[in-house]
Amino acid sequence: MSDLMQDERIDFLVHEDLKIIQSPSVFSFSLDAVLLSRFAWVPIQKGKIIDLCSGNGAVALLLSKRSKAKITGVEIQERLHSMATRSVALNHLEEQIQMDLADIKDAPATYGYGAFDALTCNPPYFPSVHEEDFNQNEHLAIARHEIHCSLEDVIRVSSQLVKQGGKVAMVHRPNRLMEILAYMREYKLEPKKLQLIYPKVGSEANMLLIEGMKNGKPDLHILPPITVYGEDGQYTEQLKRMFYGEDGE
Repeated sequence: MSDLMQDERIDFLVHEDLKIIQSPSVFSFSLDAVLLSRFAWVPIQKGKIIDLCSGNGAVALLLSKRSKAKITGVEIQERLHSMATRSVALNHLEEQIQMDLADIKDAPATYGYGAFDALTCNPPYFPSVHEEDFNQNEHLAIARHEIHCSLEDVIRVSSQLVKQGGKVAMVHRPNRLMEILAYMREYKLEPKKLQLIYPKVGSEANMLLIEGMKNGKPDLHILPPITVYGEDGQYTEQLKRMFYGEDGE
């Protein structure tokens, strides 16, 4: 089940006891997936988690280190879904993680409204794509641009999938923050915590993490910022603690 295909390779996924199948010709996991998996609230012992826009399964795999809950991943691209499914098997996590090939817009009808305790999503960041970019690498275009789902689709579906009081966590770009907040309010996901990510000291934020609660009361907490690289070009101690330290929950 974990046989490699085409130009695939096996990499370690932060934890040395987690492995993931990757390929340079399709979208690979990156820092945003790792940060999202550490930021999101998850039930520790039991419950149900769903990860939308799962890609090659990085977030779902990382969440399995923090929770014993059942995890469902949803990905629309066949190649990425195949890689994710084989990565789950490679880590012997078939009893906990289920990877489904599907359109996230169909998820509420498939899994049920209010079926999940927690939801994570690393959605496409950009609202449009040039035809030449799509033709050059379809996998990257779909992962990065809102071709199969818009930001509104993601937030509407997320609200439909979680139960009352359920949590929805997302990683995105700061220039979409106002849209994110507006859609979260529209679809009854009250923003509860927000964290900005900076590549280095003195630079603009290039990533944000945000979590909302289904029908929660207004009470937004702005968490301390995360700086990725120090002056030496290496990961900061703050980031290393996030990767390898305790969850702090």
